[in-house]
Amino acid sequence: MTDPLLFPSRDDASTNTSGNTRFEAVLHARLSRRQLLGGGLGAAVLTLTGAGLPNAFAAPAVPEAAAPGRRTPRLGFTLVGKSLEDAVVLPDGYRYSVLFRVGDPIAASVGEYLNNGEDDPASFALRAGDHHDGMHYFGLGANGRHQRNASRRGLLCMNHEAITAEYLHPRGQTVADGVRTDAGEVLREFYAHGVTIVETVETVEGGGKWRYERSSRFNRRIHTLTDIALAGPAAKTRYMVTKYAPDGSRTRGTVNNCASGHTPWGTYLTCEENWASYFRRIASIDDPRRSPKELVAFARYGVRGKGRELWATVTPDIPDDLYGRWNAMKLGASDDGGDDYRNAVNTYGWVVEIDPFAPASTPQKRTALGRFAHEGAWLGPVRAGAPLVWYMGCDSRDEYIYKYVSNQPWNPADADGGLAAGDKYLDDGRLYVARFDADGSGKWIELRFGVGNVTGANAAYPFADQADVVVHAQLAADAAGATKMDRPEWAAVNPANGEVYVSLTNANASNRPLAELDAANPRFYTDRKTTGQDQRGNPNGHVIRFAEAGGEAGATSFTWDVFLFGARASADAKAVNISGLTDANDFSSPDGLWFSPATGVLWIGTDDRAYTDVTNCMLLAAVPGSVGDGGPRTIVSSDGVSSRAVNTYVGAPLGEENLRRFLVGPKECEITGLAETPDGRALFINIQHPGEATRPDYATARFGSHWPDGGRARPRSATIVITREDGGEIGI
Repeated sequence: MTDPLLFPSRDDASTNTSGNTRFEAVLHARLSRRQLLGGGLGAAVLTLTGAGLPNAFAAPAVPEAAAPGRRTPRLGFTLVGKSLEDAVVLPDGYRYSVLFRVGDPIAASVGEYLNNGEDDPASFALRAGDHHDGMHYFGLGANGRHQRNASRRGLLCMNHEAITAEYLHPRGQTVADGVRTDAGEVLREFYAHGVTIVETVETVEGGGKWRYERSSRFNRRIHTLTDIALAGPAAKTRYMVTKYAPDGSRTRGTVNNCASGHTPWGTYLTCEENWASYFRRIASIDDPRRSPKELVAFARYGVRGKGRELWATVTPDIPDDLYGRWNAMKLGASDDGGDDYRNAVNTYGWVVEIDPFAPASTPQKRTALGRFAHEGAWLGPVRAGAPLVWYMGCDSRDEYIYKYVSNQPWNPADADGGLAAGDKYLDDGRLYVARFDADGSGKWIELRFGVGNVTGANAAYPFADQADVVVHAQLAADAAGATKMDRPEWAAVNPANGEVYVSLTNANASNRPLAELDAANPRFYTDRKTTGQDQRGNPNGHVIRFAEAGGEAGATSFTWDVFLFGARASADAKAVNISGLTDANDFSSPDGLWFSPATGVLWIGTDDRAYTDVTNCMLLAAVPGSVGDGGPRTIVSSDGVSSRAVNTYVGAPLGEENLRRFLVGPKECEITGLAETPDGRALFINIQHPGEATRPDYATARFGSHWPDGGRARPRSATIVITREDGGEIGI
C-alpha cells in the first residue's frame, strides 16, 4: 500500500490507544532508567554488548535444519544499480513483458482501453481494475482444473487495492461542495476496485513470452458490487444485519484489496485492508445515536469522516442503495439495523475466499480469521494430520501480527475441495495474536471469548460472545496484551524450514519516539534526504522473522530476531545501517515479501517515499538464513536531546553475495504483488500506481510517469512477467 511518510493518510494513522507495550517486557534488560536515558550510557553500552548481555537476552535456539531436499539458494545475477528513470531496470540476461494493464478487457465484447478517462463506466465490470497488488498463480490443467505443477498455463488472481482518480477519469473526480456530481465516475470506481481472475499462457513460440486469454471462460471480476456470503462465527449475527441482508448472511462487495494468500485446495484469499475510510459517518451527527460500545469500536477502527471517495454523496440514489450503502450512519428506525447500513462496516475487513476454477461460485468472507486492516493471509507449512495455519498482518502503525489455526487437521483428500474445504478449515479454528518478548522469545495469545481479559467484564470494551470477538479483533488483541508493531505488512514463509518473515515498513517519530524503542523496534534516527528534508523515527523500516517452537506452525510460542534493517548505505553503521548495506543493496520501506518455492530465494519489494530522492522503488533478492544465525546487539539512538541503548537480536550479515538489487521500477511506483510459476522460470510482478505523486498537467499531457505505454500516455498500473533469456530459474 502507499507509503504515508510524504502522503499522510488516516488509513495508516494509529487508532490503538491501548496501554499495551510496543514489545511486552522488552526493556527488562536490567538497566536503570538513568543508564537508558542519558547519564551513564557509555558504561551501559560496554556492559551490554556481545557476551556481556544479561541472561534475559540469551540468543534464541536455532530451529530445525532445512527440510530434506531443499537447497540453499545462491544468487546468480549481476546487481542492478539505483535508478530514477521512468523504466523497469533488470539485470543483464533478463527481460520483461507487460502482461495486464489497468483497463485491459477480459472479454471479447469489450473494446480496447482508451486511457483518457472516457471509457464507458459499465465496461469496467469486464476490465482490469486499478492499483494491481497482491496476486497468486494457480496452475491450470487441460481438464480445466487446478494442476499444481502446471507452469505454462494458469489462472492469475490479482487484487486491485485502490484508484488514482486523476488518471481514471478525464480530469480527476468531479466534486462540488463535498458532493460527487458524476455518478458515472463513481460507478467506474466501484468496478476499478476488487479482484481480477485472468487466464495466462506462455505463447506457442515459448521463449518466456506470455499473454492473457481475453476470452477465457475463467476470466472474472469481483468488485464492490459483487454479492458475497458471510461465513464463520460472525455470519447471521446481529453485527451483520443490514438493509441488503436483514438476516446477516451476505454483504455487497469487497474493497481495498491489498495483499493476498491461497489455500492448499486451490482457492484464492483476497484481504480487505483500509476499508474503514470508504464509509461516511459524520461523528457529530451519528455519535448521539450510538451506544457506548459502538463508539469505542468506531474509534478503534477509525470509522469516521466523509468517506475517502465520497461515494455515499451521489444523489439521487437508486432502489438498491448503490451509493447510500456506503453511509454507515444510523438513519433508520429499526432496533437491529435492518432498514439502513449502520452495520455495513462490520461486513468489511475480512479475508475473502474465491474459487478461481468455479466462475459462478459465490465468494465467502471468512470471519473466523478476524476483522482488521488485513494486509494478507500467508499459508504456513502444510502437513497431513497437522492443522493448517495462516499468518496475517494488520497494516497500520501500532498494530499487531495474527495467525489463524484450523481445528481440523489437514486431509490431502480435500486438495480439490473448493469452497467446501474452506467451510471445513476456515470457518472452524482459533485466532491468535503475537506478543514479542525482550529475551528473543514470543507467545501466541488466543483471542477467544472468556479467555484472559476477552470477557464481558473488560472495562475498555465488554465482549458479548465469540462473534463480538472476531468482529472486533483489534479490541480483543488490545485486551489480550498483544505487542504493538510498526506497520506489519506482508509475510512470507520459508519453504526450507517454516520460519516466518514479516515486513515492518516504517514508523514516524510520533508513533515510535525514543522513549518507546524496544528490542524488535530498536532504532530512532534522523534520515536526511538529499533534498534537505529530515525524516525522524524509523523511516526506513525493517524485516523481522520468527521460528515456531518445535517447527510446528500451530505452536503457541516462538523465537525471533531482526533479519534486515532498511537504511541508506551512507548511514551510521552503529545506529542506523545495522545490516551493513552498501550501494548494491541499500533500501527503504520493505513491503512485499515472497519466497520462491522453486529456488528458495526471498524477494523483497519496497513501497517507499523515504528514499525516492535517490532511487525509485525496487525488488531485492535475499538468501534467508535462519533465526539465531546472528547474535545480540546493542543499538544506541538519539533524538538530539537524549540517548537510549536498546538490546536486540540481529541476523547474520548478508553481504552483496546474499542480498542484492534485482529490479528498479518506473517513477513514483510501488513494487508489489509477487507470484511465480511452479518451475521458477517466470516471475510475475505488479508495478502499482506509477506517476501517482505528481499532479497531472492534462493540457500538455505531462504526467509523473508515462509507463508502461510511453510517449505522452497516462501511466497505468500493470503486471509484468520476468524471464531469463536462457530460460533458467529466476534469480539464481
